[in-house]
Amino acid sequence: MGRLFGTDGVRGVANADLTAELALGLSVAAAHVLAEAGTFAGHRATAVVGRDPRASGEFLEAAVVAGLASAGVDVLRVGVLPTPAVAYLTGALGADLGVMLSASHNAMPDNGIKFFARGGHKLADDLEDRIESVYEEHRTGAPWDRPTGDGVGRVSEYTEGFDKYVAHLIGVLPNRLDGLKVVLDEAHGAAAYVSPEAFTRAGAEIVTIGAEPDGLNINDGCGSTHLGLLKAAVVEHGADFGIAHDGDADRCLAVDHTGAEVDGDQILAVLALAMREAGQLRENTVVGTVMSNLGFKLAMEAEGIQVVQTGVGDRYVLESMKEHGYALGGEQSGHVIILDHATTGDGTLTGLMLAARVAATGRSLADLAGVMTRLPQILINVPDVDKSRVSTSGELAAAVADAERELGSTGRVLLRPSGTEPLVRVMVEAADIEQARAVAGRLADVVKSALG
Repeated sequence: MGRLFGTDGVRGVANADLTAELALGLSVAAAHVLAEAGTFAGHRATAVVGRDPRASGEFLEAAVVAGLASAGVDVLRVGVLPTPAVAYLTGALGADLGVMLSASHNAMPDNGIKFFARGGHKLADDLEDRIESVYEEHRTGAPWDRPTGDGVGRVSEYTEGFDKYVAHLIGVLPNRLDGLKVVLDEAHGAAAYVSPEAFTRAGAEIVTIGAEPDGLNINDGCGSTHLGLLKAAVVEHGADFGIAHDGDADRCLAVDHTGAEVDGDQILAVLALAMREAGQLRENTVVGTVMSNLGFKLAMEAEGIQVVQTGVGDRYVLESMKEHGYALGGEQSGHVIILDHATTGDGTLTGLMLAARVAATGRSLADLAGVMTRLPQILINVPDVDKSRVSTSGELAAAVADAERELGSTGRVLLRPSGTEPLVRVMVEAADIEQARAVAGRLADVVKSALG
């Protein structure tokens, strides 16, 4: 069996790849593995379970809750909330485990399961591997050790999660947002009510789009992966800027008052300068990934800020931050981690902090984001290939070497298998957009022929 866990939990087409049986089995396995690891030692275990609005989340949530309760874990159901809210509540409520049902930015038919350890942190790779192993052992016949009588878990609704999370967001803001007009695109997702409430309480005038989730329309032509509607709405309403989330609201991208996109690298740059000014940028360092635009690194170096790069995935950014005590990190895609206030990427928190910087400085978002110049970057997703062979194909290695010689010191090439989707990502940066496009196109063709 291939590894179930990708860079962000277990993900697949709901009721095909990700079935109720799998969700139940993984939940039971997680409970047993964490018990083995001593997480539940000396007390009755509690788990926080939340989901995004996808229709499939309803039956998958039921399966997860059933699995945990059958393993003797008490469950607090928090309903539809963002992934970072579930992570926050796991820590704030002293729970032993958190579970989020979401496929993030993926289309509605997909869904996923993310587990959080005590404190709201994502599980380490070795624990995920152990959960897979235990799940497979019992799927193929080994009986579970099941509690009975008063040993079974109890299930209750925790209705205070929304207000507790919003209060946390407002409580960490450095200043109010009075005088700002902001368009919020909620992707018909998990932040459809949380984000507007938080921005309104913070003093901003808001316009919302993509804020009518019906279980079927999540990420459908809106949100952080489809910025067209947000760009148009910002210009139409004369807003100061716009904020876009993905389905589970762990991402934040922005649009300035002209309708120009402000990506995760630019947001990181703006927040890094703000945190340095406030004395909060520990070690004068910000963490990015190998996908961060070269322009981000150059801009930070010009400001005297060090950039540390990790593999792609906010979990790896977080691991580096925790290991070295850094305060800020993130990805170009809009996963931004402000470790003093969150244990994972938090799109609503990021948007609020970005808005707070605009309000505090009186400068436009376009002006603030101008601290860095994005080098032309072309990203091509190549589907229907064997992504496991990216690092072993001689033909592909030769093509990459040729491309790197052509680009020289003015650009770079990155090929990587997606951690969440069945495809290979081809990324090329160059000083000239046409050169980047041509090189990326040639490499994508080689990926198709070599790995197809």
